[in-house]
Amino acid sequence: MKIAICGSIAFYQEMLEIKAKLENLGHEIVLPPTQIKDQNGDLISVEKYYEIRKNAKDDDKWIWERKAELIKSYFQKEVWADAILVLNHDKNDIAGYIGGNTLMEMGVAFYLGKKIYLLNPIPKTDWYEEIVGLQPIVINQEISKIV
Repeated sequence: MKIAICGSIAFYQEMLEIKAKLENLGHEIVLPPTQIKDQNGDLISVEKYYEIRKNAKDDDKWIWERKAELIKSYFQKEVWADAILVLNHDKNDIAGYIGGNTLMEMGVAFYLGKKIYLLNPIPKTDWYEEIVGLQPIVINQEISKIV
């Protein structure tokens, strides 16, 4: 199966670990990029970009241009994929955190008719009902349930 792994960039190391496990099971995996171009066109790690973005202002044009590029490119990866796997670990004192960007990715996957897997239970957030409505398959960290 072709799987796009989704989730907060804060979980990038976990994405790499899950990617290796899924590939050992015979799946093809895509992840968010490891590097992006900064305002000077130099490559920086996605983790560094994430740290910079957390403190960005609305008029930090290059940051938001890259964010838009990343969103569009990941939607294209979802077109390629058969399913998405959302890594929803604990973050910001929320069990099973799913941020706004990941929620958008889940919405695109739903619209495209792709399977949506959640690594952990659905978080109790303001968009709980929307997530339930997307009918994700909660696998409770058992990646063998991805079929």
